[in-house]
Amino acid sequence: MLNKLSDTIYYSSYQDDRERPTLGLVVGDRYSLIIDSGNSPQHARDFLLEIENLNVPPVKYVVITHAHWDHFLGMNEFDATVIVNSKTNEMIKKWQSLSYDDSSLQKYVTTNQMSAICMKIIQTDMPNRDSFKLKSPDVIFENKLTIDLGNKVCTLEIIKSTHTDDSTIIYIPDEKVIFLGDCAYGTTTNSLFHYKQSLLLPMIKDIQKYDAEMFLLGHESICDLNEMNIYWEELTTASQVVMSASLENAIESFKAENKREPNDNELFFIKAFVNDHIIQSL
Repeated sequence: MLNKLSDTIYYSSYQDDRERPTLGLVVGDRYSLIIDSGNSPQHARDFLLEIENLNVPPVKYVVITHAHWDHFLGMNEFDATVIVNSKTNEMIKKWQSLSYDDSSLQKYVTTNQMSAICMKIIQTDMPNRDSFKLKSPDVIFENKLTIDLGNKVCTLEIIKSTHTDDSTIIYIPDEKVIFLGDCAYGTTTNSLFHYKQSLLLPMIKDIQKYDAEMFLLGHESICDLNEMNIYWEELTTASQVVMSASLENAIESFKAENKREPNDNELFFIKAFVNDHIIQSL
């Protein structure tokens, strides 16, 4: 069932057990726009069935927030204009060249081109896999794009991100709502989870220039402005004390500067920033 944020914005909740991220629907007077196409054809069809229960204008656009498989593998199911930024387009090209039969999928997992969970979702939720080919996006933009759905404007912008190099956010100004995709998360490199420390403050600046009150992330519940500010504060407080690949030094620095122990979130972030230093030194 879709969650109703307002008369013109709906979203599906993320499902961790099925690796399904949040999908969004923005409704204008003339057209509707979908944010992310789901992790599989089945995920996309489930979302479209929910939309059919609403009396909304036809879906004209689908915006992909970034080129991680769980956000775009349902793309073929939409009879709509698929929009991506140029970096996302380049990354999707790799997936367009893949074969999706069992032996090929197993090879991709063995060679670390694909995760085991991705293979499992594809095998479960993608019919006619032997002939499946991911289609190409229809519109490729650089930096920023504005779309008018009919008295409903959506601003798309590629921003700096601690998660990936191709993150697009979608802002709906009259609602003060912003869809962040996964941009505010960390990432995993060489089996180490980390936040790209050098991009943390530029990312926060890119997001906070928008007058948003509600934030939708790919793998979280919806956050209000206060919850988001707490998240930014904990991230920046953790980042400020990490100067090297030494976890011990970072924790001691945190205690000295803040006169307290880090909470669980801050400790998690400190470890992630330390991991970033380890990765940068490789």
